[in-house]
Amino acid sequence: MPPLPASDLAQTDELFYRRAGLDRARAEKRVEDALAGADDGELFLEYRQSEALAFDDGRLKTASFDAAQGFGLRAVSGEATAYAHATELSDAALKRAADTVRAVRSGTGGVRAEPPQGTNRALYGPDNPLNPVPFTAKVKVLEDMDAYARTKDPRVRQVSASLMGSWQAVQIVRSGGLRVADIRPLVRLNVQVMVEKDGRMETGSYGTGGRVAYDRFIAPESWRHAVDEALRQALVNLESVPAPAGEMPVVLGAGWPGILLHEAIGHGLEGDFNRKKTSAFAGLMGQRVAAPGVTVVDDGTLSERRGSLTVDDEGTPSNRTVLIEDGVLVGFLHDRLNARLMNMRPTGNGRRQSFAHSPMPRMTNTYMLAGGHKREEIIASVKKGLYAVTFGGGQVDITSGKFVFSCTEAYLIEDGRIGAAVKGATLIGNGPDVLTKVSMVGDDMELDPGIGTCGKDGQGVPVGVGQPTLRVDRLTVGGTAV
Repeated sequence: MPPLPASDLAQTDELFYRRAGLDRARAEKRVEDALAGADDGELFLEYRQSEALAFDDGRLKTASFDAAQGFGLRAVSGEATAYAHATELSDAALKRAADTVRAVRSGTGGVRAEPPQGTNRALYGPDNPLNPVPFTAKVKVLEDMDAYARTKDPRVRQVSASLMGSWQAVQIVRSGGLRVADIRPLVRLNVQVMVEKDGRMETGSYGTGGRVAYDRFIAPESWRHAVDEALRQALVNLESVPAPAGEMPVVLGAGWPGILLHEAIGHGLEGDFNRKKTSAFAGLMGQRVAAPGVTVVDDGTLSERRGSLTVDDEGTPSNRTVLIEDGVLVGFLHDRLNARLMNMRPTGNGRRQSFAHSPMPRMTNTYMLAGGHKREEIIASVKKGLYAVTFGGGQVDITSGKFVFSCTEAYLIEDGRIGAAVKGATLIGNGPDVLTKVSMVGDDMELDPGIGTCGKDGQGVPVGVGQPTLRVDRLTVGGTAV
C-alpha cells in the first residue's frame, strides 16, 4: 500500500472514498436521511490492520496478519438504539443499513442532540507500526529475547514472547456533513519466563505497550528490561512461601495494581450502570464514597498511552474527567446517549470494539492521584500484613462491587518490613468499601506499562490504569497456608 496523506481526515478520505469506492456526498445523504427525526446517531467507518507474532519453545509458533474494514450505522431515539453494520463499503450496503435503522424513529419526534465540538490535539502519531519494521526483524527480536533470558540464568526452562501491533483508521460522519477522523496505532510486547529449581517450577511475566510504532519496544534496552522483569518475578516466586489467610492490612503497589481500581470501582462509575441504577454508586453523586485524600480520574488525553484517544468512537474529544475528588463522588463517565438521558455532558468515553459494535460508556486511562506519603513510610506503618505488587486475573460484580483478585507477586509485611514472597494470595472485598479503608496514599503514582484490555458486554478495548502505593487498613486475603 503506498503512503497516505498526512492528516487524519485526508487519510481516511483516501481509504474510504477513493480506495474503497464510497461516494462521500451520497454517503452523507444516506446518513442525513437515516437520522432524520432521530435524537442522535452516526456512521462509523473503520479500516484496521493487525498482526501478532508468538515465539515459544525456541521457535516461532504463530504469525498472523489481518486486514478488515466496514461500517456501523446507528440511530438513537430516546433509550432505543438501532444498529446495522457490514464489511461491504458500498452505497447499496449503506442503503440497506439506513433502511434498517430508520425504524427506530417510528412514532417519535426526536430532538437532535448537539454534535461534538472540536477535537483534541494529536495524542499519537499517524504512522503505521506494521510497515517500517521488516517481518524478519520482528522475529529476530523475539529470538533475541529467548536467548537473552536463557543466558541470564541457568534455571530458565522456557521463554514465551509475543509482539502485537495494529493500525486503525476511523471516520465518524454525522448529520449536517460533520466528519471527524482518527488514526490509531497500538503496539504491545509480552514475555513470560519459566524457571525450575529442585523440581519446583514458577513463572514470571511482563508486558509493555502504547500508541506508538514498534521501534520504541524492539529497541534492545526496552525488550531486555521486559525480560529482566519477567525473570526477576519468576525467581521471586521460586522462593515464595504459602500465603496467609484472613483479614489484615494490605499495601497495594504503585502502577498495575490500579487494575483493582479499574475493575472494582471504575466500571461502577460508568454512566449506563448509574442511569439504570445497577451500580453500587447510583444515587450517591455529591456524597462521600471514599476516604479523604482519595481522588480518582479518567484521562483519555495522555500522550501515547494505551487507553488514550484523540476522539472517542462517537467523535467526542477525549477528556480528563474527575470521578472522585478528595473522597467525594463528583462525576461519571458518559457516552452521548447516557449523557443526554441523564442531562449531563458527554465526557469522551463512548467506545466500541469495532464497526460491528455499538458504542457504550467505557474507561480510557483510569488512575488515583498521588498523596503525600513515602512508600517506605506506608510499609513501615504495617506490623503484620501483605504487600501486593502485581495482580493477575480477577472477577468483579459491578452491581455490588464485590471482587476477587489473584496476586502474581506479593510479600509478607512483618514489623514494618518487607518479608518473604508469598504464593497463592487472593484479595477479596468490595470496591466501594475498600475506598473508605484507604488510610495512606503514596507520592509515587505510576501508570501501568501499557498492557490493559477491558471487557464489557462482550467488547474489548485497550485501557490504562494506575495508582500510587496505598495502604488499605482491612482487606480479606485468601491464602494457601495451613
